[in-house]
Amino acid sequence: MFPTVSHFIEYLFGVNIPMPFNTFGVFVAFAFIAGYWAFSEELKRKEGLGILHPFTKTVVVGEPATPLELFLNALFGFLIGYKLVFALLNYSRFVNDAQTVLLSLKGNILGGIAFAALFAYWDYKEKAKFKLDKPKSTTVTIHPYQLMSNMVVWAAIWGFLGAKFFDNLEYWDDFVAHPVERLLSFSGLTFYGGLICGGAAVLLIAKRNGIKPLHMLDVGGPGMMLAYGVGRIGCHMAGDGDWGIANLHPKPFTWVPDWLWSYKYPHNVIGEGVPIDGCVGRFCHQLAEGVYPTPLYEVIMCLLLFAFLWSIRKKIKSPGLMFGIYMILAGVERFLIELIRVNSKYHAFGLAFTQAEMISTFLVFGGIGLCIYALRNGNKLS
Repeated sequence: MFPTVSHFIEYLFGVNIPMPFNTFGVFVAFAFIAGYWAFSEELKRKEGLGILHPFTKTVVVGEPATPLELFLNALFGFLIGYKLVFALLNYSRFVNDAQTVLLSLKGNILGGIAFAALFAYWDYKEKAKFKLDKPKSTTVTIHPYQLMSNMVVWAAIWGFLGAKFFDNLEYWDDFVAHPVERLLSFSGLTFYGGLICGGAAVLLIAKRNGIKPLHMLDVGGPGMMLAYGVGRIGCHMAGDGDWGIANLHPKPFTWVPDWLWSYKYPHNVIGEGVPIDGCVGRFCHQLAEGVYPTPLYEVIMCLLLFAFLWSIRKKIKSPGLMFGIYMILAGVERFLIELIRVNSKYHAFGLAFTQAEMISTFLVFGGIGLCIYALRNGNKLS
């Protein structure tokens, strides 16, 4: 396993370059990039077909930077400098535990002040370049795909909050016992929580800019499947605990690699399992028994499902149908994985089920309902 990017580079090239980037976080970033690409391509395609339309917006040009803008830029610059300079001056500590350094109150005051002044000055000079004696209003045209930057930022913020909220609901006893640690930890994220809250933020931005919810949902179906598959690569490579139950069965086929059938996740990022002989320092544990590498299975399934969704997208005409198909496929995929995945279970009405199984069931039935609705009302919704 590769808990950090440094471990991965050392594995490939035999060179240890201390870097404060964890592997899971890097692949989350790759997942957003992949989603950004897929969303943008679909927004452009639908605009080309006349389904979506550009819109105009009135802006005022030639105004100098306002005191509020200068203050906000200075505040942002202070936070960046406060942490960045402290991290550079304590680089070894930052590399070993970047999360604690970033989330603690410790920082460098002088670095914060310097960056605050730099950011405020930069904003002042940029606005001064275009300053007019008489500021004027002008109309600009904005294409739907140009909203993606704003959407990604808010999807990331609300997606992270939703993922933490749903994860703490799933592991409520642990949250009650360690509330601060769980709230401030970058680990412990539930995909469906991120999907629901991040998706709601995207739909709200789209609606405010004249994009109908069903059209935006259709745009997002393939991209969300792709982003999920890419993100799961990080889960597998880091060994973040999203693995399956113990798999002690013999391999059904000799050509299947051991790590694809049963894996112990050596050097996993959460320190789960038994110590590894001869290993010194952090990330020196592996599971006592091999488990199903479920993140890897999800990578394979989701990339194949993305390829399928991407291949049929031009044939689908009824608004909502694409997202309905996505809901069914995503729900079935996750429900099947839950059968061999380690997870906390709820107990109700004599049944034991995981949070993901419950939401997956709702997704499948909701997707079927949406498909029926889209097929019956296709002409009215266009």
